[in-house]
Amino acid sequence: MKSEKPEKLKKLKRLKSVNSAMLGYFCLLAFFMVILVELGFFIIVSETLENQAHDKITFIGKEIEEDLKRGVSTEELEESLVRNFRDGVNVFLFTLDGEPVAPLDYGAVDDILKEVTARAGGEEVGYFVVYRSNEAVNYASKTEYAGEPHLLFVRYSVAIMRRTILNMQLYLLIIGGAVFAVAVLVSLAFSKKLTSGMKTMSDTAVMLAKGDYGIKFTNVDYREMAQLSDTLNYVRDEVKKSEDFQHEILANVTHDLKTPLTMIKAYASMIKEISGDNPEKREKHLQVIIDEADRLTGLVNDVLSVSKLQSNMTELKLKVFNLTELVYGIINKFGYLQEAQGYSFMLDIEPNLYTRADEEKIRQVIYNLLGNAANYTGADKTVYISLKSSMDFKRVRFEVKDTGKGISKDELPEIWNRYYRVKENHNRPVKGTGLGLNIVKAILENHSFDFGVESEKDKGSTFWVDFPCVPAEIDINE
Repeated sequence: MKSEKPEKLKKLKRLKSVNSAMLGYFCLLAFFMVILVELGFFIIVSETLENQAHDKITFIGKEIEEDLKRGVSTEELEESLVRNFRDGVNVFLFTLDGEPVAPLDYGAVDDILKEVTARAGGEEVGYFVVYRSNEAVNYASKTEYAGEPHLLFVRYSVAIMRRTILNMQLYLLIIGGAVFAVAVLVSLAFSKKLTSGMKTMSDTAVMLAKGDYGIKFTNVDYREMAQLSDTLNYVRDEVKKSEDFQHEILANVTHDLKTPLTMIKAYASMIKEISGDNPEKREKHLQVIIDEADRLTGLVNDVLSVSKLQSNMTELKLKVFNLTELVYGIINKFGYLQEAQGYSFMLDIEPNLYTRADEEKIRQVIYNLLGNAANYTGADKTVYISLKSSMDFKRVRFEVKDTGKGISKDELPEIWNRYYRVKENHNRPVKGTGLGLNIVKAILENHSFDFGVESEKDKGSTFWVDFPCVPAEIDINE
């Protein structure tokens, strides 16, 4: 049979570590942020600069046209053109015959003349158009100068603007690279801090699995990790408690089984060797064997009952029944304690109180609570039993009180556990298995009934159960 460990190691190797996953996610996030900023810058800034160039060339074109209409001199026109040239704008003025008016000393203008003629040559005076070509924004119009129609062409180069945008994009890429590097470093530091805590918790869990219950899960760096630490500490306590219960159960069951088995074997041997021919002794010895066998049967039945109740294997058979009669019937079964051992049962029970529940399981609850009270009551051997309805007739409270040494507050939550014994010594005239209160708890929780215990040192304990109060004539299947 192949060992499962290599297979588990292979599966672990195929899984991503938190470090690599966080590094990947941080890097991916940083990459998309850089790309988003780059695209946003390119689109927004480019569009803004294009609009500004469009507005600027239009404004200059209109301004020059106003000057031409006013009939400025050639010298003034030249000054205006030079001023605009310093701002990166080239201005050309042609007659309709293609003669350059300004600037007079400009070089080859054939291509410019062809372009402005094609755009505005065939239009009416006052027509203009703004358009983009190559690395420039252009303004072409037919205007009037010195009483004659002329062609005006204004060009604003955006090459510098493009270079500026490219330089800014380069700077942004450098910044993006720096952000990316910082993201990698931050993700590594964060993931290392996170996984170091997880690694510590994992190592601590391994120690817990090996049976070291003195360990403590501690991680307060993050809320979720702190919650996980608290949960694991709770699991540790519950596992330890469960293991303690297992040891206690084993010890108690071993003791409870050993004693009756020893008695059965001893008395069977006595019948075989001594009292077999003596009817009176044989009958007495056989009764001991029967009693011890009944004790074993009770122990087995209680263990099975606890297992079934806690695993929800038993279905509740709900019906309406007379709770008062049920309590009286169970009290009568304890009559031998009154007759043989001087016990007193003080009763405060209202007549004809009905409830709806599983009658057999409630019978077991009442019997176990009465038996527990008889076991732990004081030297006066008195048990107080109460069954009363509430003022609004919505519930019936059953109480049973003993006069024993009571239970300390730190032990109260534990008494419902299997085989738990309070530390004080007590008389135990009623045969029990140590599972009684645990069975009571399981049954009442399955019914969703409220129950509890109140106790005070040296003044006894009071166990109580609240049953729903129903009228006697209610439909049994309702």
